[in-house]
Amino acid sequence: MADATHQGDMQPVWKMIYLARRNPRLAPQDFPQAWREHSALGRQCANVGRRVRSVAQCARVLSADEAVLSQEYDGVNLMVLADRAAGRDIWDDPETLAIMRPDELRVFDGHVRGFTLLASQDVLHQQASLPPGPPRIGQVILTGFVQHQPAPQDWQDADTAMLAPPYGWNSGALGQAQRIVRNLVRELPPPGYRFRQVMEWWFASLPEARAAARALHMQPPAWGSSVLVLTQVTHARP
Repeated sequence: MADATHQGDMQPVWKMIYLARRNPRLAPQDFPQAWREHSALGRQCANVGRRVRSVAQCARVLSADEAVLSQEYDGVNLMVLADRAAGRDIWDDPETLAIMRPDELRVFDGHVRGFTLLASQDVLHQQASLPPGPPRIGQVILTGFVQHQPAPQDWQDADTAMLAPPYGWNSGALGQAQRIVRNLVRELPPPGYRFRQVMEWWFASLPEARAAARALHMQPPAWGSSVLVLTQVTHARP
């Protein structure tokens, strides 16, 4: 898979991004394993294999208690798709509906479609020392869901709106990130998740990511109503 703003044929890299809460019956420390088990069901779905290029399940770092970090959500899923249509077609796929959807409420507090965003990827910064490709198990990622816009009548495709990255996206300790990705949300998300952009800051270590979070100043209106989650990849494929 090409790992850049565009795939090898110069088409955008499309992603489905979850901002997930666990089923409250699961202990926080048990959520990553339940999530991995859910992902394994996708191997039984041929159409999922054709539509999904890579998956990175990023569980919230439970020890991170910086005030700016959200404790409300339990994980972020970064799923690279074959194309934009895959982000729509997967919801009506008979195999997915029969195999994966019945398991969703065991793992999450609602069905996955209710907290998923469809976005196109824009790589803003990449250190030469970082291996190419999707995140690997253990990668620390500070994820920011920014510019919440709750009114559906005001929604506009983020690409058409020509949004700039939020002010200060590479300032201070954020500039020490190995990789910085801006994901433009391209279709109207579900209620409660109507963010315009999703930022990823990949760090070499957890202390570096926590230092960046402590130093972060999210300034409205550039950041707007936002959710910041510090995560670590606990499951990835391929």
